[in-house]
Amino acid sequence: MRKLIHWVHTSLDGHIDGPGGAFDWPVLGPELAAYGDALHERVDTFLYGRVVWEMMSGFWPNAEAVSDDPHDLAFAPVWRRTPKIVFSRSLPQPEGDVRVIRGNLAEEVAALKQSPGKDLLLSGGSILPAALTELGLVDEHHIVVHPVVLGGGRRLFLESMDRLTFELVESRTFDSRTVLLRYRRPAG
Repeated sequence: MRKLIHWVHTSLDGHIDGPGGAFDWPVLGPELAAYGDALHERVDTFLYGRVVWEMMSGFWPNAEAVSDDPHDLAFAPVWRRTPKIVFSRSLPQPEGDVRVIRGNLAEEVAALKQSPGKDLLLSGGSILPAALTELGLVDEHHIVVHPVVLGGGRRLFLESMDRLTFELVESRTFDSRTVLLRYRRPAG
């Protein structure tokens, strides 16, 4: 069975974006970029909620025209060639290799996990990851903590979620700056 991996950047105060949706604060040094590259090699499908999709699709198709960052230049073609699934009831069908799923979240994701292929990568977001986590469909959370306090923005997990317990699988420091916390739900 394919794993569903949630990969997200967060601030020290638990926000995934800053006030007004600002996402200019994550810094990908060479070690964190290499970890991200290795993670992308493990997957063959990117999953998004509508908000993260709109951010990603507004940057990655033409990243080379607006960035000279080595990570951006290396990841842009990976992003363009990897199939993408967006979970949304309101998003019109985008162009390209993108599938929009509007149906039953639990059934659709369970079917994706049972289908052949590499692992699935859910990037960022709060509403979709929270829903999938509560449904028990997220196998691992790869949370990258950055040394910044944002003072507002969307929280990593919704305050309305029930209490859930996780098991720490790995912790790692990248570039003497960021910390990866890799969690999974305990067995049983």
